[in-house]
Amino acid sequence: MTEGTHENIVCVFCGCLCDDLQLEVQNNIITTNENGCAISKAKFLNHADDRLEGPAIRENGASKPVTLKEAIAKAVDIIANSKRLLVYGLSSTENDAHREAYKIAEEAGGVVDNTSSVCHGPTILGTQESGETVAALGEVRHRSDLVIYWGSNPQFAHPRHMTLHTRAAGEFIKDPKTERKIWVVDIRKTISAGVADRYIRIEPGTDLEVISALRALVRGKELDVDKVGGLSVSDLKEIAEVMKGAKYGVLFFGLGLTQSKGRHRNIDAAIRLIQDLNSYTKWSMMPMRGHYNVAGANKTSTWQTGYPYAVDYARGYPRYQPGEFTAVDMLVRGEADVLLNIAADPAAHFPRKALKHMGNISIINLDPKQNMTSLIAEVNVPTAIAGIECDGAAVRMDGLPLYLKKVVDPPENVLPDRDILRMIYDGLRRAKK
Repeated sequence: MTEGTHENIVCVFCGCLCDDLQLEVQNNIITTNENGCAISKAKFLNHADDRLEGPAIRENGASKPVTLKEAIAKAVDIIANSKRLLVYGLSSTENDAHREAYKIAEEAGGVVDNTSSVCHGPTILGTQESGETVAALGEVRHRSDLVIYWGSNPQFAHPRHMTLHTRAAGEFIKDPKTERKIWVVDIRKTISAGVADRYIRIEPGTDLEVISALRALVRGKELDVDKVGGLSVSDLKEIAEVMKGAKYGVLFFGLGLTQSKGRHRNIDAAIRLIQDLNSYTKWSMMPMRGHYNVAGANKTSTWQTGYPYAVDYARGYPRYQPGEFTAVDMLVRGEADVLLNIAADPAAHFPRKALKHMGNISIINLDPKQNMTSLIAEVNVPTAIAGIECDGAAVRMDGLPLYLKKVVDPPENVLPDRDILRMIYDGLRRAKK
């Protein structure tokens, strides 16, 4: 790869996909990362650490090194003999790898799910119910005069989000300190709340009640209670009036809204609140997506299958049913007999009942790094890191696709996810002839 300075590199950490990194490469090693946040610097500068040393197969409880050809053959044999394949992950790899994963799921008559089923799945269900009021991050910076982070802590999870998009000056917002207000709505005072212009504390599990109350007040209705979610009616009236008076408002929301009591009903209510506000002024809303390409996984799944996640091919055509074809639910029920894990670490994040079943089935793990899942996988195949060691495309939290550049070469004989998955698919096709 070219030595020297690489500019306008897209960061492959979170859904912000910051595209202004400047990297210095010497002897195929990234030596500096300008403009990246602390997490971005760690990811790029330490990308060679904790790598899977090579393809390996676990036999009799011990992992033994094998050639890539042997690992692929073993993976093909496991999948070809599976009765209920589960393909999971995809949110930390690029879009071309997604396509190959869907082909494998279809060929094997299995299920393909991505990590949104355990984070922003309720967001998708809410938008399917009530529509979508979208904006671009550029619009937010250039036009918004009121920004609300609800159940989200961007300073921790998306470190440059405020700096680049809500604290930065725009075309029509010349002085964001005086012309733009930032509010944080949460159950506790986070570090983001500490730097916001206003912190609004609500009681745990009352998001739906508070949003519903705001909807009523925006529509001119009176409330027959004194408090909702720990907020007085007078405070709620003042919040509703400020929201109605904004020239351009944006609601960013995180897992504090999607995973609290109410789940997709919270999102449904929030969308309808934004729609109500649009009778008076201009408002948009956007989920704070975590993994850098989880939005891409939803997009590519929809392009290929017609559905954003939890897609089953058992009948030869795609079917969609969250709660039935989602990864955690399938594992908890003991339904999946093989797990093809791609660029994720379910063993580190899934609930105990799901982990118990994972310990009883064959796991094929594709990932650049050692992780909890690699420790229990029957087949481990190391892959190149997209956006660092191979190119590709990813989708930002606002739906904008961005091109990921290759800046250094991967370790010897290590291929991108898309190539490994294509080899598995081709082997599966041959095995079924």
